[in-house]
Amino acid sequence: MKVLLTGFAPFGGETINPSWEVVKQVAQEQIEGISIIKRQIPTVFGRSIDEVIEVVTGERPDIVIAVGQAGGRSSISVERVAINVNDARIPDNNGNQPIDVPVIEGGPAAYFSNLPVKAIVKAVNEAGIPASVSNTAGTFVCNHLMYGILHYIEQHKLPIQAGFIHIPYLPQQAVNHRRAPSMSLTDMVSALRVAVETAVLNYPGY
Repeated sequence: MKVLLTGFAPFGGETINPSWEVVKQVAQEQIEGISIIKRQIPTVFGRSIDEVIEVVTGERPDIVIAVGQAGGRSSISVERVAINVNDARIPDNNGNQPIDVPVIEGGPAAYFSNLPVKAIVKAVNEAGIPASVSNTAGTFVCNHLMYGILHYIEQHKLPIQAGFIHIPYLPQQAVNHRRAPSMSLTDMVSALRVAVETAVLNYPGY
């Protein structure tokens, strides 16, 4: 099984993005029967989708799990749905700030993740790490990327399972945000590893 994990570059004035730190560590681990590909993706509308599609076409993964930072959330959030809207509260890393425009002109209103969302949440919780199903991936680059990946898979009828997981701030970030909720890097790495293993175990025909 081949799994593509993506994390974002820092944005919004941060010097670190926990999504990439977590992806890097999980990709270094040896998980039996699973080959992990990792990529850091720019926090930029348009380019983020293009770069993931380039990796998908070149590497042909069975599973794609994109990971992003959700400052203010206190648990691992496994996203159920991505909507066809870009509505940026702040500019991306290239200064783009689309307001009320579609991710894909003429695309469906939404796409649902085809990862085993509830199985992942259950497994992460059973590992002692708080996790929940989320019904909103926001309207910034995270939702944009999730929608773009699922749209590409649907349009090309690819046998790929894909979805998105949001993670909290790291503790060193939270102190700069009025002590917003945070989670240790160790716990987030464990959670993503569990998510990968659960996705593989639930892959059709595995």
